[in-house]
Amino acid sequence: MNLSEVSKQLLDAKRKSNLTFMDIGQKLGHDEVWVAALFYGQASFPDEKECQKLLDILNANLTSEQIRELTHPPHKGATLESLPPRDPLLYRFHEILLQYGVPIKEVIHEKFGDGIMSAVDFTVKVDKDETMKEAPRVNITMSGKFLPYKRW
Repeated sequence: MNLSEVSKQLLDAKRKSNLTFMDIGQKLGHDEVWVAALFYGQASFPDEKECQKLLDILNANLTSEQIRELTHPPHKGATLESLPPRDPLLYRFHEILLQYGVPIKEVIHEKFGDGIMSAVDFTVKVDKDETMKEAPRVNITMSGKFLPYKRW
């Protein structure tokens, strides 16, 4: 995985603090998945004030240049080194897309018309469902704004 020095420092501080992404998200007022995206260089803070709040939570220090990196729009998708991904869990997402991507696309078109689901105006939630006797289930809910294609 390609991680910046800032990401490595944040992840190290997180490990030392024994905080989860959920713990940090609750203190920052952000969702745990968004916080994880920030740590992995896939999201950015709107300003240095919010960045400093994170550093205070983690009891961590960054240079002013590193803080600017956390407030600069990131290069999305840069953490994956290869496609398909080699990590088994990431590969499952790739496999899901290969198997169900087109069917999901067609169902979206049937329900909404010709367009796409935004990944900009987007949220994702990960929950643990322990109601099944044999094993817990991973529930992932994605919510993206529907953007119809413009006709001209």
